[in-house]
Amino acid sequence: MRSSQGSSIQKTWLNINAVTQSIDTLQMIASRYDAIIFDQWGVLHNGTVAYPEAIDAINQLGRGGVKLGVLSNSGKRAEPNAARIAAMGFDVDHFDHFMTSGEALWQDMKQGVIPQRRFYPIERAKGDAALWADGLDIEITHDLSRADAVLLMGLPDNAEQTDLTAFIESWRERELPVYCSNPDRQSPRAGGYVVSPGALAFAYQDIGGDVTFYGKPHLPVFRSVASAMRAERYLMVGDSLEHDIAGAQTAGWDSLLIEGGLYADAFGADPSDATLMRLVAAQKVQPPTFRMKEVR
Repeated sequence: MRSSQGSSIQKTWLNINAVTQSIDTLQMIASRYDAIIFDQWGVLHNGTVAYPEAIDAINQLGRGGVKLGVLSNSGKRAEPNAARIAAMGFDVDHFDHFMTSGEALWQDMKQGVIPQRRFYPIERAKGDAALWADGLDIEITHDLSRADAVLLMGLPDNAEQTDLTAFIESWRERELPVYCSNPDRQSPRAGGYVVSPGALAFAYQDIGGDVTFYGKPHLPVFRSVASAMRAERYLMVGDSLEHDIAGAQTAGWDSLLIEGGLYADAFGADPSDATLMRLVAAQKVQPPTFRMKEVR
């Protein structure tokens, strides 16, 4: 479920002949797929409330018999994420499977894949790491001098850049390996965007730090979903070219880019194909199979 510092998705140059189809609703294409997999932030909700049309879309798809799943770069385990979207008004009975990057990391620790046992946590809210570690034979310590690795699973929404820089410098001094269970660089919130753990992990990697990433776009987490859902034709619905679309393409899945998430400002200023081509060229990914403004 992971990708180490020296392993990353192989991105290809842009195929200028590829055509992305613009659609209005998921119902237009749902019959083409056995399973539709959704990202969370910027797709189903904004981190605080659900997108109303997304709730309606999930209800329609669920009643239509297509398998539905969630694949999220969330540092938390799968069950709390299912509870999160249920609290926002989604009928989780429509979903066949939940997978998160935090779940993938937990499973590797449970199976003894990771050798370190004492982890210094970086978390969105105090106590998140301890809750996540329930059932594992590891220690969560807030004393950095005792830790033999860093668990980077979330950032406080009010984190300052100076605080983040201090984190990196302290890890480097001790040459601590970092396990990042959320590779996203930023995430949508009701008031805009916040810096996500991936930004900190990549900054640490840039100065020579040892980082192991879990989640999208790395192929093992897509394979895990496919193994659980046992479908043949998959569609990944996401708002990140770097994570959702690139990962789906590597897995051999079709993809649908939601324009109202991470790229809302870009598409809001110019919703044309030129904007899409500029964005995919910047990320060095192929254009998605489909595009739409929001899930509906």
